[in-house]
Amino acid sequence: MIQRQVYRTEKAGSIKSLKLQTEELSEPEADEVCVKVKAVGLNFADIFAIQGLYSATPEGSFIPGLEYSGEIIAVGKDVKKWKVGDRVMGATKFGGYVSHINSNHRYVIPLPDDWSYEEGAGFLVQGLTAYYGLTKLGNLNKDMAVLIHSAAGGVGILANRICKKYGAYTIGTVSNDHKVEFLKTQEAYDEVIVRDKDFGDKLQTALHDRPLNLVMECIGGSILKQSWEAMAPMGRMVAYGSASFTSHGSRPNYPKLIWKFLKRPKIDPLRLPSQNKSLMGFNLIYLYEQTDMMLEILSELQALELKPQHVGHTFDFNQMHEAIHLFQQGKTVGKVVVKVN
Repeated sequence: MIQRQVYRTEKAGSIKSLKLQTEELSEPEADEVCVKVKAVGLNFADIFAIQGLYSATPEGSFIPGLEYSGEIIAVGKDVKKWKVGDRVMGATKFGGYVSHINSNHRYVIPLPDDWSYEEGAGFLVQGLTAYYGLTKLGNLNKDMAVLIHSAAGGVGILANRICKKYGAYTIGTVSNDHKVEFLKTQEAYDEVIVRDKDFGDKLQTALHDRPLNLVMECIGGSILKQSWEAMAPMGRMVAYGSASFTSHGSRPNYPKLIWKFLKRPKIDPLRLPSQNKSLMGFNLIYLYEQTDMMLEILSELQALELKPQHVGHTFDFNQMHEAIHLFQQGKTVGKVVVKVN
């Protein structure tokens, strides 16, 4: 038995209920590996799950966290691919906010030799989200105009890099001005615009008379509506999140959330044929449960040989609440990673 450190919440609803505690971890099963976690990546799904706003949130007590990196310290008797000492990055259906984890051997992949643990902890969830949304749902092709919301976040950065591999034209959107220069100089977006009251006009200017073919949507509200209206016939919108519903506090602000829910844009399916547009959504938890499909998509993603994730903010394991609080504010650039000693 290993004595491991975990962040557990006894019941979804409040970030304040997330507590650091010590638990025992059993030996890995025959088809599992045990990983000493070195870094944990934060995701919006973590926040929604802790606050009880995510449909896939486990019932009762659970450990948040979807991705991590680390070193294998034990292997099950049936595992042949891995050995003690291998550096890996892994995906998990919750359970990632830990110092040690047992995982089925198929849910870890090699960490490239020139990647840090922090970079590895920010790749799988963001990379799979961006690649699946763009290519499998969005039908990404050369010269497409692609609108990428939350462009300075982990998904946004990798989505732009994937688009550039395909030769697409990219427009990124951000919440404030200080992220614009970073994206233009460090991430080679063709255009970057701030989501403000003039967003619709700015988007038309940034398109330079191109048809808007694909939108990676994770904001919701009026931004979703304006993006939908700007999309050209045969355009595709891929919805994978709703950042506008994020609360900056420990608990959800339910009156505000209810108001936003009631005011959310409505897209009439009866009008879709005449508009000739598509709206698609997906949940990465579904992909996680389709193991063969996930591994096939991951292989395609790795073949693109993208640069490692941009890690903009790192915290120590005992600073998990500080990391979550910063992440909630929407002020981060790149990936927020928590290091585990």
